[in-house]
Amino acid sequence: MDFHSRNSRLSSIDSENERPTFSRIPPPSVALGPRSSRRKGPGQHGQSVHPNPPLTPNAAPPSAMPQGISNPLLPSAPASPPTPAPSPTPHQRSATWHEGDDEVEDPVLRNARFVFGSLDMASKEAWLTSLIDICDNQTLGFLHRLVGPRLKKDPFKVLPDELCLRVLEYVDDPKTFVRASSVSKRWRELVSDDQAWKTLCEKHEYRRMSTESIGSTFTNNTPTSTTQAQWGTFPRSVSPARVKDSMTSIDENSDNIGHLSGTLPPRKAKRPRPKSTHRSHFKHRYMVESAWRKGGRMKAKHITPDQGVVTSLHLTKKYIIVALDNAKIHVFDTQGEHLRTLQGHMMGVWAMVPWEDTLVSGGCDRDVRVWNMATGTSVHTLRGHTSTVRCLKMANSRIAISGSRDTTLRVWDLVSGTCANVLIGHQASVRCLAIHDDMVVSGSYDTTAKIWSITSGQCLRTLQGHFSQIYAIAFDGQKVATGSLDTSVRIWNPYDGNCLAILQGHTSLVGQLQMRNSTLVTGGSDGSVRVWSLNTYTPIHRLAAHDNSVTSLQFDDLRIVSGGSDGRVKIWDLETGSLIRELSQPAEVVWRVAFESERCVVMASRTTRTIMEVWDFTPPAEDDERCGRRATASTAGRIGPPNEVLAGETNVAADQPIPGLDDNNMDGIASKENEVMMDAGIEDEDDNMTQDEQIT
Repeated sequence: MDFHSRNSRLSSIDSENERPTFSRIPPPSVALGPRSSRRKGPGQHGQSVHPNPPLTPNAAPPSAMPQGISNPLLPSAPASPPTPAPSPTPHQRSATWHEGDDEVEDPVLRNARFVFGSLDMASKEAWLTSLIDICDNQTLGFLHRLVGPRLKKDPFKVLPDELCLRVLEYVDDPKTFVRASSVSKRWRELVSDDQAWKTLCEKHEYRRMSTESIGSTFTNNTPTSTTQAQWGTFPRSVSPARVKDSMTSIDENSDNIGHLSGTLPPRKAKRPRPKSTHRSHFKHRYMVESAWRKGGRMKAKHITPDQGVVTSLHLTKKYIIVALDNAKIHVFDTQGEHLRTLQGHMMGVWAMVPWEDTLVSGGCDRDVRVWNMATGTSVHTLRGHTSTVRCLKMANSRIAISGSRDTTLRVWDLVSGTCANVLIGHQASVRCLAIHDDMVVSGSYDTTAKIWSITSGQCLRTLQGHFSQIYAIAFDGQKVATGSLDTSVRIWNPYDGNCLAILQGHTSLVGQLQMRNSTLVTGGSDGSVRVWSLNTYTPIHRLAAHDNSVTSLQFDDLRIVSGGSDGRVKIWDLETGSLIRELSQPAEVVWRVAFESERCVVMASRTTRTIMEVWDFTPPAEDDERCGRRATASTAGRIGPPNEVLAGETNVAADQPIPGLDDNNMDGIASKENEVMMDAGIEDEDDNMTQDEQIT
């Protein structure tokens, strides 16, 4: 072999052996010669082993080939290992139009994106419009799904609190408030603000309701005092966070005080509740109204085993007072538990009126008695009437006025137990009374009504116009309403005695009257209930309420409750005139109904026995609310997401089984959307106690 050929062969070998040294990625496979088999394995002679570099998305996995091939001709040339490409970080990744990681963005699209970013707004809109024009429906749908969510903004995150609360003022439905509170923490914080709930209270007219004496005598059809609606004093609008902070500070201060005084706080002392807020007030009222519509808890009790006629019923803050024609007066607490029986009258009690713990009663024995209901003792026995006492009213805690079938009215001083005045002027039995300030209006069977001064005892004016006996009267200080056996209702001006209007529509005796603000509700023996406007003297609603005489009638700002001789008690919506529900199962006859905002008492006759039903619409206490929901889950009626409604259950005393009232027919509440009005005949009225007087 000559010199030139040997040098050319060595050059080719060197070039082949040095090629792997400059390669960044080793070839996928390399054939090893016989010399590679003599290479030492890992771990021999204490040599360290270098781990393989990690895999990268853009590099092929390293092969099992050794990092270098020893050159038999040039042993001094070191072998260099391959250097893998570094893995790109998320910030170094360039945007791509493709989903695949190993695909490269088209340079045309990349340049178009750069050009689009440098254009002004008008040019961008024109470009996008030209692109949309060439898109098919599928592409447009994709574009809509892509762009739509990015355009949605939460206004409550960017707007100030004042504007957010202003927006919430336009929400009328409380269910919307509750659903909105579940959107996010920000929404919950805004919806929980007390100012929003204050506006909602105003829209729903959820005012503070006083629980003064509610009820009316059986013979006098105008309640002594009805529930007065007025705004209460609410605390300043506070957020839940502020309330929580204030409660925490109170607890901390309480602990400090206890430590300083050397006494420990009670072990199970409850955290003091903050003052009432609009939110808590709205929740309470909403649950009460829901219970009136589809709930309530009822407790039934026997009053007397014989067929006693309930002549008068009153519901006050502390008591339920029931008078019967068997000379007894029963006093119960507001839950229906019997407290005491007032005995002293010798004959049936036909009129009574309560004032706090004082009760004034009168009846067929011609006596007027003053009772202390707290002790059950008789304070005074007032004598002077010569016939049955038919009606009673109290001007204040010291003055009571009675009307009798002896044609006179008497003014009594309850402190001294003496008669202060005798009002003489009627020619027949005095049937009904109404008081306002220093004036009392009396209705008589002589077809006239008279206005008297309580202080002087003088007759101020006589209202003449009816053609038959007056059975019911109402007086609010501005207008007098009288209901008569001649089927008409007359509205009078008490200051000049003029008849302002004659309301016609009933076909029989009008024995029930109640006046409230500019609304008058009347009930007659024809079974109908009518709602009148005192501004226009026109009927608002005509309700075919009962199949027989309306024996009891009461209404407030929201509802009308009527009871009839057909044994039914019905609740009507005052605004719409629609039937809300039938409160109880039908009885033989409903004697009397009285209610206040959260409670209703029904006196009825079933299977020849007098029954008292006490309906409670109060929501459960906060501490026991969850337990109460579980206990009544089987029969609860749910109105909506905001609150759970009280269950419609019946609690009957176990030691007093009531015939005809089993659990099956008491759990269901029957509702009838339409009632057929049936004419009822009126019996002749004479000087004796007739069945007509007992019913009306």
